[in-house]
Amino acid sequence: MQWKLSQEQDAYRKTLRKWLSVVAPSAEVRRWFAAGDASAFESRFVADGWAGAGLSEDLGGQGGGLVELALTAEELARAAAPSAAWLATVLAAPALADRGRVAASALAGEGAALLVPAETVPDRASPLTVDADGAVSGAAPLVLAGDTAAWFVVPAGVGADGASGIRELRLVESGARGVGRTRRRLLDRSRSVADVTLDRAASVRLEADPAEVLRLASARAAVLVAADSLGATTRMLDMAVEYSKQRRQFGVPIGSFQAVKHAAATIEVGIEAARSAVYLAAASVAAGDPRAPLHAAAVKAQVTAEGARAADSALTMHGAIGYTWEHDLHLFFKRARLDEKLFGSPAVWNERIAEGLALV
Repeated sequence: MQWKLSQEQDAYRKTLRKWLSVVAPSAEVRRWFAAGDASAFESRFVADGWAGAGLSEDLGGQGGGLVELALTAEELARAAAPSAAWLATVLAAPALADRGRVAASALAGEGAALLVPAETVPDRASPLTVDADGAVSGAAPLVLAGDTAAWFVVPAGVGADGASGIRELRLVESGARGVGRTRRRLLDRSRSVADVTLDRAASVRLEADPAEVLRLASARAAVLVAADSLGATTRMLDMAVEYSKQRRQFGVPIGSFQAVKHAAATIEVGIEAARSAVYLAAASVAAGDPRAPLHAAAVKAQVTAEGARAADSALTMHGAIGYTWEHDLHLFFKRARLDEKLFGSPAVWNERIAEGLALV
């Protein structure tokens, strides 16, 4: 099956790609990464109206849905553009439906991040709990955009150890007393994460249903990270093919060698299969299809694993130059490698598929 975008969606993709080619050329991307500060791009992204695409008008967005968000993720990855703040805010936004001012400020560039429950990422985590006074405590490691977000959406349990399970969603300002965050350096400079600690931090209760917010965030994260991997893989193939036409061995371009052709063809087959699967999964999640969790898990597991394999193949096709800092390939290689692990490895998502299909 081949997924077909609507004329409006295709026009959106082309317009965003053109905008990124002007605003985020390789030299600028490298400058942002070297400085460790993506705020210039993020501010421009918001100011030019891209941050609201794919989000409902109730949240201050411009309309559209998860397919449009997946298109955004794919194009950001094709440019190796910073995307942590955008993705984190997109995942947290549904929880802010009853907080108009906060939702508006988050979409206007302040950013929001959803803390992952401790049982999901046990390393360096402690249960997120809320006491009778509404103070939140606990720790969440590797929070996407945790270093820059102005707001944290906290899925909290009740009691000293959170033993009663997640009962509420709490909103915490990142600058509040008792909030600590330590940025963790990633090899992939296009995303940022931080360990977040909460020590009796003041919070307010959000009206959104915690289980529904976490379920939706999980599915959306799976689809959008898969779309990111698709974009990075597409760009790596373009670079590898172009280089294979320039590099010569034995007096001929290496692109004429059968092994190089086979490697490129294998990546292309993976890209075409991934593209239809990612956008089918996006439409499925947006429509609330009962099979949507399986669709989302499938693309996260398969597309990101294929992206990591394609990264290795593209590196091999480039030879020694592909290992150098001066060549842009490493920007996409690292991005694809992080996509494979972000929000869970393929093994984790394959387990979800097995559970959903009652195979084990």
